[in-house]
Amino acid sequence: MSTAQETAAYATEEAPRLGWAEHAPDVYKAMIRLDSVAKRGLDPTLYELVKIRASQLNRCAFCLDMHTKDALAAGESVERVVQLSAWQESRHFYTEKELAALELTEAVTVLTEGFVPDEVYARAAGHFEEAELAQLVAAITVINAWNRFGVTFRMTPGHYQPGQHK
Repeated sequence: MSTAQETAAYATEEAPRLGWAEHAPDVYKAMIRLDSVAKRGLDPTLYELVKIRASQLNRCAFCLDMHTKDALAAGESVERVVQLSAWQESRHFYTEKELAALELTEAVTVLTEGFVPDEVYARAAGHFEEAELAQLVAAITVINAWNRFGVTFRMTPGHYQPGQHK
């Protein structure tokens, strides 16, 4: 007897639109370098949470696949990763510093008002030293750039192995 899951047909996996890194290798290499310097001085867990949250907002399936796997492989809990999309209702899973970073991530990622609100910036500035805050904004900016490549070229999720691109 087979289960419903065994007999269910999954949708066909689509190939990426373009292997952009092959066609713009200098840009790809520059992004890798930028990513490596943007995370300097940031807590690795916080860094992955920020990457996951921005990728959720930008609907970048490839980056979600990568950063959730990296976070879990680094010891992050499944519960905190799962709750991240509803962090405002699940605040008790995160530190005040992480909450400030997540709020800043959303403000920088979704610039619907055309600016980062003063109160959001002030909350983040209250939890981060100036140099660390500059690094955090750099990390948020870099993941948003990666998300744009992933979404535009429809990079295929599901094949990434933790640590593969480190």
